[in-house]
Amino acid sequence: MMSLRKFLDKIKPNFEEGGKFHWLYSTYDAIETFLYVPNTTSKSGVHIHDARDSKRTMVIVIIALIPALLMGMYNVGYQHYLAVNAQVGFMETFLYGFLATLPQIVVSYAIGLGIEFAMAQMKKEEVAEGFLVSGLLIPMIMPIDTPLWMIAVATAFAVIFIKEIFGGTGYNIFNVALMARAFLFFAYPSKMSGDQVWVRTTDTFGVGGGTLVDSYSGATPLGQLAVTDASAFGDFAFHGITGQPLKLWDMFIGLIPGSIGEVSTLAILLGAILLIITNVGSWKTMVSVFLGGLFTIVLLNLLAKNAVMGMPPQYHFLLGGFAFGAVFMATDPVTSARTEKGKWIFGFLIGMIAILIRVFNPGYPEGMMLSILFMNAFAPLIDFYVIDANIKRRLKRTAHAKAVK
Repeated sequence: MMSLRKFLDKIKPNFEEGGKFHWLYSTYDAIETFLYVPNTTSKSGVHIHDARDSKRTMVIVIIALIPALLMGMYNVGYQHYLAVNAQVGFMETFLYGFLATLPQIVVSYAIGLGIEFAMAQMKKEEVAEGFLVSGLLIPMIMPIDTPLWMIAVATAFAVIFIKEIFGGTGYNIFNVALMARAFLFFAYPSKMSGDQVWVRTTDTFGVGGGTLVDSYSGATPLGQLAVTDASAFGDFAFHGITGQPLKLWDMFIGLIPGSIGEVSTLAILLGAILLIITNVGSWKTMVSVFLGGLFTIVLLNLLAKNAVMGMPPQYHFLLGGFAFGAVFMATDPVTSARTEKGKWIFGFLIGMIAILIRVFNPGYPEGMMLSILFMNAFAPLIDFYVIDANIKRRLKRTAHAKAVK
């Protein structure tokens, strides 16, 4: 590590003002501060200095995402070999999923970071670190068969029009990764929904491939429920892509069709524990999302007229992007509520709206994306009224104290 530090110090003058590569200083600074904690501090004012800066916070989030990513990669291979009825080992299954997922991650980071670096150079500012997380989230919430050019276009759209146009990291109103998915969902709906996009059935870089089994269906569990004609949830049964019955354990582990990072609730739970322990993610927001969902589900179960309305809470929480959204999307510190009471309100409403969209919009059985984006717009308003209420209470206490005297 000392040799790397000495190398960076040696080449630094080339990137400073007057150096031959001074126009690339933002790029050098981004690499240096990613590898080492900056040694510069504020000179005046009251500040709290901590070794964990924004980049370190983003790295913690990425580490928290790793279990869901790895399990998602394995599930991509698992669903593929299940579809072609091939018996392979763990490593070959994971390798297929890794090779299928890696190009999406590379494209997301290449496009997103490329734009970030270019914007920083143009404005002569530091490279913002926010896309370190967004660049991984974008491929994790996409179907595995999403064309790479679509991921590139969606990433560029989200970074430019959702982030940079508002001023960059810390100023965007909407979650960047979710807006990338929303852009594709409304621009290319056939590539983001249906029964053909959740399971890759072709080979990947020469790995895998084969003939599909006769009973193959790539529908997700929520997709199956959305088209059922069962009058009660008890008359309905979830099935895997080859017709085998799905158990709650399969849903919890993540052996079901779905987006790469959203399938394994177990892996998401591990990430949530890390975020809570490190105080990076708000446990209040996470819990309130589930409470809002639970409240709405119980109410709908009491009024159930069909299988969708009658689905119990555990299925809602284990299927689709509910858990992933609650842990990694709703807790985004930039686009969520920032007051402590506001976090409870913000999360509760996300859970409520997500379930209502799932139940009452048969054309869109997953509701977490739209619910979070909708509440992103209201987060500042929630904080405003929470703070305003606190001010009014303090004024009343002050007035009462003066009256007593």
